[in-house]
Amino acid sequence: MDYTFDVLVIGGGPAGMAAATRAAELGARTAVVERSALGGTCVNSGCVPTRVLAKTARLFREVRTAYDYGIVVDEPSVDWNKTVQRVRATVARVLDAKGYGPIMERLDIELIEGDAELTGEHTVVVDGREVTAAAIILCIGGSGRRLPIEGAEHAVLPHEVLGLESLPGTVAIIGGGHTGAQMTTIFDALGSEVLLLDLAPRILMTEDDDVAAAVTAGFTGKGVQVETAIGGIESIRRDGEGLTLAWTRDGEPRSRRVDAVIMAAGWPANLAGLGLDAAGVQAARSFIPVDEYLRSNVPHIFVAGDANGSSMLVQAAVFEGETAAENAVLGATRTTPHHLLPEGGFTDPDYAGVGLTEAKARERDAECHAVTVPYAAVERPIIDDREQGFLKLVIDRRRELILGAHAVGENAVEVITAVASAMAAGTDLATLARVKFAYPTYSAVIGHAARAALRS
Repeated sequence: MDYTFDVLVIGGGPAGMAAATRAAELGARTAVVERSALGGTCVNSGCVPTRVLAKTARLFREVRTAYDYGIVVDEPSVDWNKTVQRVRATVARVLDAKGYGPIMERLDIELIEGDAELTGEHTVVVDGREVTAAAIILCIGGSGRRLPIEGAEHAVLPHEVLGLESLPGTVAIIGGGHTGAQMTTIFDALGSEVLLLDLAPRILMTEDDDVAAAVTAGFTGKGVQVETAIGGIESIRRDGEGLTLAWTRDGEPRSRRVDAVIMAAGWPANLAGLGLDAAGVQAARSFIPVDEYLRSNVPHIFVAGDANGSSMLVQAAVFEGETAAENAVLGATRTTPHHLLPEGGFTDPDYAGVGLTEAKARERDAECHAVTVPYAAVERPIIDDREQGFLKLVIDRRRELILGAHAVGENAVEVITAVASAMAAGTDLATLARVKFAYPTYSAVIGHAARAALRS
């Protein structure tokens, strides 16, 4: 069949742009369908704006502690409108730096603007225009979920935070995953009184137990009210100029009056109106299951990024987008080793991890070993007055290889990224222990942890 395109990518976020770029580099006639803005949720309303807010929170914390270093400043305050302006300006700069337009022009990738609907296994209609493709890669991303409760419309989803007219004096955050944790740090640092609620027995359920415990302790130590294992959220009701949030815990009703509620309680794929049934693509709950090659149940229709439910991380989306494109063009032989993808949150304290948690590692091998080294073992955290933290290495004793690494503290994401590089290279403990890290740096804790693991 003479298809319009060799590869049609639906969605222009991190996964979609990575997929389209790689497919075009491999010589495929490629197009991207995008209904709003290239860059997806991540750049336009998700990760980038959140990171700018996290930077704002960090600066505010630094200014408040400046006197400890002999710097005299007036009592700082937050100009919320100025902060929002900074976020929007940064998004524009990031989009400009990404250079999607020039890249697509150079690689002859066609941009089709509008809503895509699958009408057959190889056929897609975009706002009335029908196109066909030998392979289709669904990079449709996800959206914030509103809980089915009374007054859910009064809550703000994370990507809507910039729409708040002012900085709330009190804010309730529903959901203790990555997004909820980062929102907690941002609003706490900027001066809001924060209540964090989660149905799960602890926050950050995908992280190592010790990491979750340390981040929780960091939150509560700053005055954040953290309630986990709640029975459920009952309602959100308008109360004058504020809101009353009702929930249950241990069978008892509870309520709190707040200025704003942020709902970070899930991220289902954008499946509505996509026409999966017409193409024979099967979905499970709110995602599209894939095999190890990122294929749906229809072999030439691939799914990369949030929509397959494997990971909600940008780095995973980019990796999967590239892999899906290679499998679509060259044949399905490539996989995505998610265990080598570092993840983390820019909270206070920061946290990060890669590979297996200690609990998961012990399920596989009871003889595995874990070594934890405090941040205070190296000088840089002490210099920065940020020595509260640790690096944990989970070790395969027999092969002296790292199965996982987890950190809490300043620059934890950067530290874990360095360990992830070593893991990807297959570096053993003895080699890692001999690496000479620059002085004084946070990453020097890696060498200390490696040597401690060899001694244990």
